[in-house]
Amino acid sequence: MTNNDILKKLRVALKLRDDDIVKILSLVDFRISKSELGAFFRKEDHPKYMACGDQILRNFLNGLVIHLRGPLPKKETKKEGV
Repeated sequence: MTNNDILKKLRVALKLRDDDIVKILSLVDFRISKSELGAFFRKEDHPKYMACGDQILRNFLNGLVIHLRGPLPKKETKKEGV
């Protein structure tokens, strides 16, 4: 199973649109256009097909965690001498 297949299956399972995926990637400061994203969802024999790299899938999964759970709460620092 390729990264493209994983991305496609997650998109369908979570009912995400291209806009949603772009927003999810922006949560981890990863910028991608809708046309670049569309190249990942094409068939392998299409001339505009592009393989989804590990970096893109990793950033999408990290952004998806933030999207579904929310950002991590900030840790409180201990005050010494109190």
